[in-house]
Amino acid sequence: MPGSIKTPATGSGTKAAEAVIAMEPGKAIRAIRGHLPDGTADYVAELLRGHLPDGTADYVAELLQGEHFVGAAVEVRSVRARRSKLGDHRAPVRGRTIHRITVNNDLNPYAFLTTLLHEIAHAVTWEKHVRPRKPFSRRVRPHGAQWKSEFGQILAPVVERGALPEDVSGALARYLQDPAAATCSDRGLLVALARYDAPDPARKLVEEVAVGAAFRVEGGRMFLKGPKLRSRFRCYDAKTGVEYRIHPLCRVTLCGD
Repeated sequence: MPGSIKTPATGSGTKAAEAVIAMEPGKAIRAIRGHLPDGTADYVAELLRGHLPDGTADYVAELLQGEHFVGAAVEVRSVRARRSKLGDHRAPVRGRTIHRITVNNDLNPYAFLTTLLHEIAHAVTWEKHVRPRKPFSRRVRPHGAQWKSEFGQILAPVVERGALPEDVSGALARYLQDPAAATCSDRGLLVALARYDAPDPARKLVEEVAVGAAFRVEGGRMFLKGPKLRSRFRCYDAKTGVEYRIHPLCRVTLCGD
């Protein structure tokens, strides 16, 4: 792998007032408060390293301490896998200064990196384009032009420096041409990322399950597969009959297997 990746010019400089990283579910948050001393980037990078591809942790650590977050903080947590999303971002509320980011803990390193950068772009967009524009922040759409620009700037160094496999880099390069609202809505990118999941012959993609067949998701809940809608499959809880929309690339276990 190549050496460290340089952060975009707009993401370097003064360090943030606080960095919070919680990379293991159930473990206490590790926090650094006050003006971050020299060496903090190394500390944050070490916490991230086990979840990210080689050669990218330092870059992400620097992003989390960039000048965009002066007077603010970013909290990153890996959380139990969710069917509806790979990650999310919650902006500061009620005068608080902490951005909260979660990423599913079952993602392979390349998917974890892509999702985390996606959410960091939300935090940067909020600090640069929403906070300064209040009370006119409604003009900044969650996945509008500002977010696409910030995400592109954050993701481009990872693609350009060859820190990722060729198929993932190619999918990300195409994705950067018009980033979707969620990485899980880009099939080409999802397929490329899924190639690096740990092999599990007992599990199938929802799109591979026959309509009408029963399957279980992580956690044990049973569903019956229904027809495909625009981008997801209509599925029904086997006990309650409640309808759910499940992504075609969600990995499940066939009942009886």
